[in-house]
Amino acid sequence: MTKKKTVLIDLDGVLNNYNGNFDEEFIPEIRNGAKEFLQSLYQNYTIKLFTTRNRLLTAKWLIQNNIDKYIYDITNVKEPAFLYIDDRCVCFDGDFANTFNQIQNFKPWYK
Repeated sequence: MTKKKTVLIDLDGVLNNYNGNFDEEFIPEIRNGAKEFLQSLYQNYTIKLFTTRNRLLTAKWLIQNNIDKYIYDITNVKEPAFLYIDDRCVCFDGDFANTFNQIQNFKPWYK
């Protein structure tokens, strides 16, 4: 049996309707299509949720949204993975000048 590759997915701004206004006691509602996205990924990948939020609050949010069964683990560590899905990242293409320009002009998708 082939081991599934791991995908690390960020919570805020990817799976929920986060808009940049962080509240440590509240996780925004799940994004439309997020559950179906996880269902599809789950077929071929091990999914780990990456967040700096409180682990217990995050676990409760997953259960409330009926998506906990797709998530293997919750972590705040950038663990080895096949792929990272995040709303705040730049993909390094081997060109430092291009990467610097992307950093200078970066805006999350919801801005």
